[in-house]
Amino acid sequence: MVTEATERVVDPLPEGGLVDNIDQLSARISAARAAIARVVFGQTRVVDETLITLLSGGHLLLIGVPGLGKTRLVETLGAVFGLDERRVQFTPDLMPADILGSEVLEESERGERAFRFIKGPVFCQLLMADEVNRASPRTQSALLQAMQERRVSIAGHYHALPTPFHVLATQNPLEQEGTYPLPEAQLDRFFMQVDVDYPDRAAEREILLATTGPSDAQPARVLSADELLAAQRLIRHVPVGESVVEAILELVRSGRPEGSPVAAVREHVSWGPGPRASQALMQAVRARAVIEGRLAPSIDDVLALAPPVLRHRMALTFTARVEGVTLGAVIEQLCQRIG
Repeated sequence: MVTEATERVVDPLPEGGLVDNIDQLSARISAARAAIARVVFGQTRVVDETLITLLSGGHLLLIGVPGLGKTRLVETLGAVFGLDERRVQFTPDLMPADILGSEVLEESERGERAFRFIKGPVFCQLLMADEVNRASPRTQSALLQAMQERRVSIAGHYHALPTPFHVLATQNPLEQEGTYPLPEAQLDRFFMQVDVDYPDRAAEREILLATTGPSDAQPARVLSADELLAAQRLIRHVPVGESVVEAILELVRSGRPEGSPVAAVREHVSWGPGPRASQALMQAVRARAVIEGRLAPSIDDVLALAPPVLRHRMALTFTARVEGVTLGAVIEQLCQRIG
């Protein structure tokens, strides 16, 4: 009888001790938040959830009407973290090769012909997929492998993407004509779905004064790509208490209509979150604790991050949508069980 052994790769803890490293990272992230706040106004929650996504090594889906600073946020993150940032405007006629790249046939001076691969905009460290639901499913699927495997296949050859690699996609929730809803498999690849709301009056006043004058503030670089990778490795070493682990399991498993103890889930949810939601919450609560200068996450972190982690990993039934039931209300009931 042959027994297959599973080899686990252990990421060593950085030198200096866990506590000191977390304190240093918290200070650097605070500086990054301050640099972003000088350019992006009135979106503290959105900025924090975006930073949590980057520190966790994930991809982000931003939902908001035009003009709320989504593009500016991505450009600012690229500058603050020293990342190679690209932007692609998704349109119905966009082809997969426009994102991934393509092979072209070239002839040398000696008359020899050979194919050369020309990289597309996906070969960057921070890709903004603007209005991602406006492209056809064929083009949307071009991002699926890149988001999951951090590589793309062209003409039978694999091409690794740079590290770190993050996709920040945007969607307009108002106009849905001529759009193609993202498939559930691709939605699940997004670490979080962050809803971008209108700024309050004070923040909008800051926007008016800061962006309509003779000069425009430019974000300062605070971290580098290598430091972001080191931070992502450090986050995985943050300890998580048993009570937090049980809260994550209870929250996610209760969101599945098959056998859920919550009546609203059984009645109104057609499909619920899978294990990837549990993994995302586990990483997200660690990152949130570090951002706030704590050495370990709490159940409050689970409750705060449940909406952005779960809202794109659940779907309401047709009857529930007709009756005006919202996913936010269902997730709130799930949180009340562990709060």
